Amino acid sequence: MTGFDFSPLFRSTVGFDRINRLMETARSPQSDSAYPPYNIEKTNDNHYRITVAVAGFNNEDLDIAVKDNSLAISGKIQRSEGQETNRQILHRGIAGRAFNLNFALADAVVVHGADLENGLLHISLERIVPKEAKPRSIDIKSGDSHKTFHSRAA
Repeated sequence: MTGFDFSPLFRSTVGFDRINRLMETARSPQSDSAYPPYNIEKTNDNHYRITVAVAGFNNEDLDIAVKDNSLAISGKIQRSEGQETNRQILHRGIAGRAFNLNFALADAVVVHGADLENGLLHISLERIVPKEAKPRSIDIKSGDSHKTFHSRAA
């Protein structure tokens, strides 16, 4: 794929360094992004949940890590030596193959925990809006009069 130079877009911005990385990630090809299937749900204004279908995986087979505003979910079924090897599978409909999923998280998103239930991995996330990011009033001074300017959230 042809590389694009996004630097002209960032000449008039301050503090948006991650946007360049996100754009590069978004345009890079995703390998096997359909497996395993997952949902991203917004449960209310500031709470989200990622649900990943992980049939055949148990807690020890899954790994969840958060680093640099990125959530990484990986799975690989661990085969023990004492496991049955004399069974013959006639049809394999449950894949159980290794996978890696990566999600870019906004700066204010925190991962609270994960639950594995009935073959579904649920990951709870919350967007914590800092006080500094909430709408606030700014006083405008003009001579002896004071007016209040109300900023609006985007």
